[in-house]
Amino acid sequence: MSSEQTPPPGRLDNVEARIDYYPTHEIAGFRLRPGKSFPFGATLVPGGINFSIFSSHAVSCTLVLFSKGAPTPMAEIPFPDSFRIGHVWSMMVFDLDCETIEYGYRMDGPFEPAAGHRFDRSKILLDPYAKAVGGRDVWGVVPDWNNVFPYRGRLVFEDFDWEDDRPLEVPIEELVIYELHVRSFTRHPSAGARHPGTFAAMRAKIPYLKELGINCVELMPVYEFDEFENSRRRPDTGEMLYNYWGYSTVNFFAPKAGFAATGRLGMQVDEFKNLVKELHKSGIEVILDVVFNHTAEGNERGPTFSFRGLDNKTYYMLTPEGYYFNFSGCGNTLNCNNPVVRGIVLDCLRYWASEYHIDGFRFDLASILGRDPWGAPLPNPPLLESLAFDPVLGKCKLIAEAWDAGGLYQVGSFPAFGRWAEWNGKFRDDVRRFLKGDPGMVGALAQRLQGSPDLYGWNGRGPTASINFVTCHDGFTLYDLFAYNQKHNEANGEDNRDGDNDSHSWNCGWEGECDDPGINNLRRRLIRNALAILMTSQGIPMILMGDEFGRSQRGNNNTYCQDNELNWLDWRLAESNTDLLRFARKMVAFRRAHPVLRQRHHLRNHDWIGSGYPDITWHGTRAWEPDWSAGSRVLAFLLCGRHAQEGRSCDDYIYVAMNSHYDALPFELPKLPVGFNWHVAVNTSMSSPQDIFTPGSEPLLGGQQEFLVGGYSVVILVGREKI
Repeated sequence: MSSEQTPPPGRLDNVEARIDYYPTHEIAGFRLRPGKSFPFGATLVPGGINFSIFSSHAVSCTLVLFSKGAPTPMAEIPFPDSFRIGHVWSMMVFDLDCETIEYGYRMDGPFEPAAGHRFDRSKILLDPYAKAVGGRDVWGVVPDWNNVFPYRGRLVFEDFDWEDDRPLEVPIEELVIYELHVRSFTRHPSAGARHPGTFAAMRAKIPYLKELGINCVELMPVYEFDEFENSRRRPDTGEMLYNYWGYSTVNFFAPKAGFAATGRLGMQVDEFKNLVKELHKSGIEVILDVVFNHTAEGNERGPTFSFRGLDNKTYYMLTPEGYYFNFSGCGNTLNCNNPVVRGIVLDCLRYWASEYHIDGFRFDLASILGRDPWGAPLPNPPLLESLAFDPVLGKCKLIAEAWDAGGLYQVGSFPAFGRWAEWNGKFRDDVRRFLKGDPGMVGALAQRLQGSPDLYGWNGRGPTASINFVTCHDGFTLYDLFAYNQKHNEANGEDNRDGDNDSHSWNCGWEGECDDPGINNLRRRLIRNALAILMTSQGIPMILMGDEFGRSQRGNNNTYCQDNELNWLDWRLAESNTDLLRFARKMVAFRRAHPVLRQRHHLRNHDWIGSGYPDITWHGTRAWEPDWSAGSRVLAFLLCGRHAQEGRSCDDYIYVAMNSHYDALPFELPKLPVGFNWHVAVNTSMSSPQDIFTPGSEPLLGGQQEFLVGGYSVVILVGREKI
């Protein structure tokens, strides 16, 4: 700096700020000093690594260091008593090569299962805060069951270049969500992927997602899980059955190495970040499916590799006898409203939001998160409240699967704190029943079409609380919904006992595949009906991967264990079912073209702006006369585009007529304002390309007074001013 220059305010010239950490102890040849209690986990500090681990019941702790991939430890360093503050052991270890080490812990303490303690000093335990996990780097490689340290903590460098990327913060009402499994999405040979089943391969499919029109992907679990939990061979074929879906958590912070083409090289963190960055460049948000209700350690017969060995009584919900409560259906239940466990959940989600730019989270079996340590539902669950008001998560979408395996069903009553949305299971069930022609469903359907005000209107939550779906990973695909009356889960090796027994499905007269053109045409029409209803309902639509072009699981409604073509997306269907794919793309485009379909607030069923039309009106085969009777199978509604939400320009009038009778029925059309005409946007009874038209190019309807709606069909008309 020249003599004429003045240092900026607050900066001292020629003074270099630095922090010096120096060793105060030496154990087993390693130089050490007392560490920092926070943050938990392994953190790079000047000259070394800070290790911090919690246990409220252990009596001693030992840090175990491995050279990467080595079968035996390179060192075991007991924490001196002076390195423990409260229930936290922390230590700085100097001169470690952080790129070549793996680490874990031994915890010593009582083994008293009846009292909730299951300490075992022979186990080397994975750090719950490890940001990367080694040892299972390649998908499906059978592990060495005698390995003393199967899951190994690793350090990561937070040096990824995000190039100014940040979470997109798309308003939730604008979302069209696409649920997918990362491995299934590109594992099939027809995907043409260089590294099938990986984050890298999914990145190559982003142009397809963009062309489909979705702007949000919801990824089934992508952090470290154990695909070998309860793995077994099929008795009839010998094929390996895995814990394929990933609801088998090993570590909440680390992306799954087996989902990365570079996992063998330890580069899964960068590979997943690259995927998120590229999705964001295409305007596509990323929601992670997170599983904070249980872990892969199972019940008392399960393995001990992390939480159980660190502090079983803190991390799990236990009966008075020391057994595991099983509200998850998977052997154990995390004690989420214990303050320590609550801290892990918050730290984890903050980490994904800040370090991975994740846009939101879908919480598997989220009702568990509202239970107290003895399993009773809490009126004001502290974890759910903390997530709702956390400053780092303030713009993240929070979506609850508002039920659990213990019988707690909270759709419409989940503790929302003004922030939470829900998978709307009632939308799924009511729409399915209407589509297959069940009587008495029109009243319930009217609620679902409006964003379920019966569920979300009384508490001020609005339609954006409703994640609408007809299918998801758990259950039939959309094609199978209309091809099977019963589940066919024999391939799972459980004698067809697993999976839902009441799917509200209909095989259209023949179970499974058939060559009857009438049945096949009806099935395709019902698929289009489902997509049309989904995309014209208030709330947030979610599509299951492959439903847009008729993917089948051959009647299996619980493919959780299948690493094969039952789950893999067969991209050849995009060519053989071009008519379905075309319909899906244009139906998404129709929704995005009409803001009146994407309201933030519930419709009021009256004219609150003086347009001459209520925001929504109901009709039957006679205009203005809906048939709410128990035997009714028809419903129509009219949306007045002038009631599009504040800040948006006026929209078209939209009329949707739904007929679940077998026969075609004439629908009298409501009269439009003078100077407006009806145009045909969608008619699912027609063959492609007459079944749907590009928004803005819909042909003029010949007769403006009446429309013949085919049996099991949906018709959508748009009313716009004559040009």
